[in-house]
Amino acid sequence: MAAGLLLKMVGFCFWALFWLAGSATVSTTTPALAGGGEAVVVDARSAIAVTDDDFVCATLDWWPPEKCDYGTCSWGLASLLNLNLSNKILVNAVKAFSPLKLRLGGSLQDMLIYGTGDTRQQAPCAPFVKNASAMFGFSQGCLPLRRWDELNAFFQKTGPRIVFGLNALNGRVPMPDGSLGGPWNYTNAASFIRYTVSKGYDVHGWELGNELSGSGVGARIDADQYAADVIALKHIVDSAYQGKPSKPLVLAPGGFFDATWFTELVSKTKPDQMDAITHHIYNLGPGVDDHLVQKILDPSYLDGEASTFSNLQGILKSAGTSAVAWVGEAGGAYNSGHHLVTDAFVFSFWYLDQLGMSSKYDTKSYCRQTLVGGNYGLLNTSTFEPNPDYYSALLWHRLMGTKVLSTAFNGTNKIRGYAHCAKNSEGITLLLINLDGSSTNRIYVTSQGAHTPRAEGRRGAKGSAKQQQPRSRDRSTI
Repeated sequence: MAAGLLLKMVGFCFWALFWLAGSATVSTTTPALAGGGEAVVVDARSAIAVTDDDFVCATLDWWPPEKCDYGTCSWGLASLLNLNLSNKILVNAVKAFSPLKLRLGGSLQDMLIYGTGDTRQQAPCAPFVKNASAMFGFSQGCLPLRRWDELNAFFQKTGPRIVFGLNALNGRVPMPDGSLGGPWNYTNAASFIRYTVSKGYDVHGWELGNELSGSGVGARIDADQYAADVIALKHIVDSAYQGKPSKPLVLAPGGFFDATWFTELVSKTKPDQMDAITHHIYNLGPGVDDHLVQKILDPSYLDGEASTFSNLQGILKSAGTSAVAWVGEAGGAYNSGHHLVTDAFVFSFWYLDQLGMSSKYDTKSYCRQTLVGGNYGLLNTSTFEPNPDYYSALLWHRLMGTKVLSTAFNGTNKIRGYAHCAKNSEGITLLLINLDGSSTNRIYVTSQGAHTPRAEGRRGAKGSAKQQQPRSRDRSTI
C-alpha cells in the first residue's frame, strides 16, 4: 500500500515524512514500548552538510516538438521558445515554491544564439529546425529578445531564481584528438548578458555549456581550455554587473562527472573564479530500458551514485576552492525518460532518494529534468497538471531545512532514511523510503541531542492530512 505519513512531535517539534512502497509500523517511543523493531537513529547534535535554502530546482529546455525518442515525441510545446507562459496551472505550480530555482538549458543550448543584433548574421532569428546531419538532429536556433522579455515577465510574475545556460561552442575549431579547441567566442553571450542587465532582469546565475566535460555528449572540450573560458565568463559578469548591489553566480560545466577533468577545472579556476560546479545524473540508463522500475527499487543500484557525490565532495574539499557542488540536471533515464515510469508515482522513490543522498554530500542544489517537457516532467507536458514528483519536490522544499543530519538504520537495506533540521520551525524532518512493497516493517525512531515528550500525528496519501489528537506515545501504521 503506497501512502504518506507526516508526524509532528510537540516538545522538540519532530516532523517525520514517511514515503513507503510497502507497509510499516512507525513509533517514536523506545523499542520496548514500540513492541520491538528496528531503529532509525538521527544524530541531531550537529549538521554533516548544508544545502541551499532553495535546494529544489527544476529545468526548462529548448527541445522543439519534433524531438522524438524511440518513436515517441514527448516534448510538445514545452520549449522555452513556445511554452504557454499564461497557463494558470503552470503559473501557480511555480509560485507554490516561493521560490523555485529554474535552470534554463539543455542539449540545444550550445546551438543557440541570441538575437541581440550583433551576431553579423543576415538571416533572421529563426527557431530550431530538424536536420538529421546536425548535432542532436537540429539546426542552429535563435532566442529572439522579445521572447526573452516574455520569459522574464513570467519570471517576475512567478518569482523563480533563474540560472541561464550559455552557448559554449561559439568559436570552437576541431582538434586532432577529436575534441573542440580554441577560445570561446563570447561576443554574442556578452551582448546578451549586457541586454539582460540593461532591462533589469534578475538572473541568479550564468552557466557555461552543457555536457562538454570529460568525453562529452555530442562534443567535448579539454578542461584546460574550459577553465580559461570560465574565467572569461567571470570577467564578463563582473564587468556587466559593475556597481550593482549583487552579482550572479558563475557556474560550469553542466556535464557528466569525470574525476580527472573536474579536478583540473577546479584547480585552474580556484579560489573564486567559479561559484558552483554542476554535474548531470542519468544513472538509470536509457528511457527505453524495460528494467527501470527494478533499478529504481534496488537499493544496491541506487547506492551506486553515492561515489559520484563523494568523489566530487572530496575534490572540492582538497582543492582550496570556494566553488560548491550542484546537480545541474537530473532526469534519471536519458532520452526523455519513460512514460508511466519517470512521470509516475514509482519515480518518487528514485527522486527522493537522490535528493536525500546528494544533500548528505554537501550538494547545494538539485535540478530536476524537467519542470515540464519529456516523460520526466514534474508537470504533465500537455495539461500542466502535476505529476507525482511535483508533490515530492514541494514537500521536500517546504519541510526539509538546509542542515543535513546523520541518519542510520540498522535493519533491511530496503528502508532508506534521510533527516534534516526542519524548515522554518524547530525540530527535525525525517524522510523514510521503503523500497519493498511486499513486507511490513516495524520501525522506531530515536535521536541523539533531542527530547520527545509527546507527539502529534497527521497521516494521509501524498501530503493530504487527517489530524489526530495529541498523545504521549504515537504509533501509526501505513
